[in-house]
Amino acid sequence: MAFEHAIALTGGIASGKSTASNLLKLYGLRVIDADAVARQMLQKEADSIKKIFGKEYLKDGVVDRKALAALIFGDKEARKRLEELLHPKIRDEIVRLSEEQERLGGPYIIDIPLFFETGAYPIDRVIVVYAPRETQKKRLMEREGLSEEEAEARLDAQIDIEEKKERATYLIDNSRKLKDLQRECERVFDEITKNR
Repeated sequence: MAFEHAIALTGGIASGKSTASNLLKLYGLRVIDADAVARQMLQKEADSIKKIFGKEYLKDGVVDRKALAALIFGDKEARKRLEELLHPKIRDEIVRLSEEQERLGGPYIIDIPLFFETGAYPIDRVIVVYAPRETQKKRLMEREGLSEEEAEARLDAQIDIEEKKERATYLIDNSRKLKDLQRECERVFDEITKNR
């Protein structure tokens, strides 16, 4: 049965989920990456993207993710249409991958950036990777080259990080340096493996 031993990993945009996920992988936890699944599905649906949003969102047959992101973070209706197209396909693939993981036994992580927002996965235990909103905004602006306004729009498209923090089973604080994040991941890994 899918999700029985799964632990969701989530957080806010630019909170350090990918880094935390990679560190937990190094400690030996298996990880399903929902973002990788989403990228796969997005490309599979290139023709639908072209039909729904226009040919300007494709470059040489490949979805222009940056242009599409700019559209959907500025237009709620466009975001809703994209989610209606992709979310069921992403969920079906994550269910399939989860069933594979269940056969291996033991806990594993599903890295789902929009875990709370979609409410699509019946997973009880949740790791939240936390960084304060101002830190997220600064990282987002540096990483993506966004203006403050664009960064705020992306942050506003998600549930506030403070609310996610309150809903966490396990909290990984990523508001400091990498070595602190490593210690946080090790602590959470020990908690998870102790409670198998």
